[in-house]
Amino acid sequence: MKQITLGTTGITVPQNAFGALPIQRVSFDEAVSILRRAYEGGMRLFDTARVYTDSEEKLGAAFDGMRDKIYITSKTQAKTPKGFWKDLETTLRNLRTDYLDVYQFHCADRCFAPGDGTGMYEAMLEAKAQGKIRHIGLTAHKLGVAKSCAKSGLYETLQFPFSYLSSEKELELVEICRKNNMGFIAMKALAGGLINNSRAAMAYMLQFDNVLPIWGVQRREELEEWLRFMDDEPVMDGEIAAFIEQERKELRGDFCRGCGYCMPCPQGIMINQCARMSLMLRRAPSENWLSESMQAEMRKIETCLECGACTDKCPYELNTPELLKKNYEDYKQVLAGKIKVQ
Repeated sequence: MKQITLGTTGITVPQNAFGALPIQRVSFDEAVSILRRAYEGGMRLFDTARVYTDSEEKLGAAFDGMRDKIYITSKTQAKTPKGFWKDLETTLRNLRTDYLDVYQFHCADRCFAPGDGTGMYEAMLEAKAQGKIRHIGLTAHKLGVAKSCAKSGLYETLQFPFSYLSSEKELELVEICRKNNMGFIAMKALAGGLINNSRAAMAYMLQFDNVLPIWGVQRREELEEWLRFMDDEPVMDGEIAAFIEQERKELRGDFCRGCGYCMPCPQGIMINQCARMSLMLRRAPSENWLSESMQAEMRKIETCLECGACTDKCPYELNTPELLKKNYEDYKQVLAGKIKVQ
């Protein structure tokens, strides 16, 4: 597997890394087993966060005594220095380590900088001076924030949604990071579950020498899909290129990625599922989508206030109320048997 270096960090790992958000949904023992198998299979960078419930603890248990063999990146959503230090100490304790390879501001809504009055960047610098973190990074969903940080020279890594459905704007961001020698960590490389061809997804990523994809893994069989590419790298040939082009025609543009940053909804609508139900019915078919409980969730769309709160918070600037309505109408057609899905 091709090796990649994350900008100025010097962190060099296979271009195939582990996103540890989904392991919070499986048992402790199963998570530890999956993580150890990932290491055995060649993965060396593991990304987690303080808000991923017990994900950090599972990583700590899986790699206790192996700290020098892996790279760990974690995140804080704190907005004050006090919260920052509390999160960092908890994270280090959970991971059974005394340092993080990269510590990231999680879902940054601004470019924290020295002297901005928040004290947040200064906290990062102090943590680095104390040896508790080695490199400073951030994650973002808003393109403007990401670009500002990428151009600032203050951050060593950027984590941002990136996949073969990304637009020219995201490709421009990747290039900005390359020019500034900033490591680019690609999250949501499967577009929130809408991409279901792992070979095409990996082939696309391997075209970029400054992008490290972190694949969210919940099941052993999912992990094995990614590990097979360690010895069998997919190539962007004509067949895969044609497949991706067709995918882009179907999916690129105004569709919900399921990130959930628009929530909570004042009416209790499960926006991150309901606003993309049409695509899930067709691309990730499951009887659960048509269950009584999900039907009840979809009916909540009828109570939408069109208050605009979801639209204001959407990092992709989608007209979420309109998406909800379209998905609900399609859903009713499927329930009535007027539209057939798999």
